[in-house]
Amino acid sequence: MGNLQRLHDYLESDDFSLVLPKLYGNQCDRENQIVRFSHLIETHRELFGDGHAKSSALFSTAGRSELGGNHTDHNLGKVIAATINLDTIAVATAIEEPRATLVSEGFPAVTVDLSDLSVHTEEEGTTDALVRGIARGFVDRDLNIGGFVANTSTRVLKGSGLSSSAAIEILVATLFNNLYNRDALSPVELAIIGKYAENTYFGKPSGLMDQIACGNGGVTGIDFAHPEKPQVSPIDCDFQKLGYDLLVVDTGGNHADLTPDYAAIPKEMRSVAACFDCDVLRDVPFSLFVESLPAIRKRVKNDRAILRAFHYLSENDRVDAMIGALKQEQMEQYLALVRKSGESSFRFLQNLYSTKAIEEQGLPLAIAMTEQFLEGNGACRVHGGGFAGTIQVYVPLGRTADYIDYIERVFGAGSATLLAVRSLPTTRLD
Repeated sequence: MGNLQRLHDYLESDDFSLVLPKLYGNQCDRENQIVRFSHLIETHRELFGDGHAKSSALFSTAGRSELGGNHTDHNLGKVIAATINLDTIAVATAIEEPRATLVSEGFPAVTVDLSDLSVHTEEEGTTDALVRGIARGFVDRDLNIGGFVANTSTRVLKGSGLSSSAAIEILVATLFNNLYNRDALSPVELAIIGKYAENTYFGKPSGLMDQIACGNGGVTGIDFAHPEKPQVSPIDCDFQKLGYDLLVVDTGGNHADLTPDYAAIPKEMRSVAACFDCDVLRDVPFSLFVESLPAIRKRVKNDRAILRAFHYLSENDRVDAMIGALKQEQMEQYLALVRKSGESSFRFLQNLYSTKAIEEQGLPLAIAMTEQFLEGNGACRVHGGGFAGTIQVYVPLGRTADYIDYIERVFGAGSATLLAVRSLPTTRLD
């Protein structure tokens, strides 16, 4: 039996049927997923053949939805996030040669020479940089790396705030972890390597929330006070049992050219922290910040930086309250906090549109429409990094279809996506 036929047989097995709800929720379409994975396997055969000396394997890494803690992780703050049912899947085969080849559906092939793990500045902003940086992260931990050929397909929408780039990072790290290290590293450790690759090789000053949420599974509270060992706390939560559907609405903007907007947020927050001889705002008490506003304003000469610090400090406290409300199944209290989080992002963090493109304000428009529809019963907020992309919406059960019809009249068919929480971490399936 060929390696790839073994994977086809797995798709027809009871094991695959049992794992599907843990990946895609209880309402998942089994036949649709079988077709999707089967197509991926056949594409692997077309690209790389089936005469492999080593076994091929199926992998899945999810996107994430940020529930609270907007732009707090890069200042060692607190967040709450959910791993979702939209994922990137891969077929991968280990090879003897020291090269990693990744073919993502709809994109040119990426091939990285693993004998050279130095930073290549010309690769900044590319998948090549991520693969090379992740390999270096394993080597720096005295772990094994080796070549592979892999092809992927994703349902994590690019530029939507669902962390398509972090999903790829964690997927590549999972390949090295499984194929060459017997899953020695935890999802959090894989996330730390992914962040290193994104910061040092890819050239984006991201935090760690996206990577952990993509890799960990479920709803989690994450405290970054100790970034080398973030505290991850699982939260048992089912929004549908509490009366609401969770959705994201893609307003049509794209994150591709917004790195300077993102980079300004941690830089400005840290400029306020420096007023207290601190590197990050996590070390600044909220009360001292308020008392010191006259001196801060004279020193930083940037009111937006001060407002962003105000958002950070209030959002950090709000995450604790959101986690407490979810644990007690106090959904109305939780939704009130979601609304406050969204208002703070809009008014103080100011990440709902870019000042370089003030004509494009799809996020505020979607929020205005959604608030009009919900009439206070539910909640919405900017989702993820902001400036473009998606909003997050909690819609009462029974009104979801009407909301989707309503919002898609403006933002187009397929712009609204119903999410489910995925319980499994990044994983090899077969």
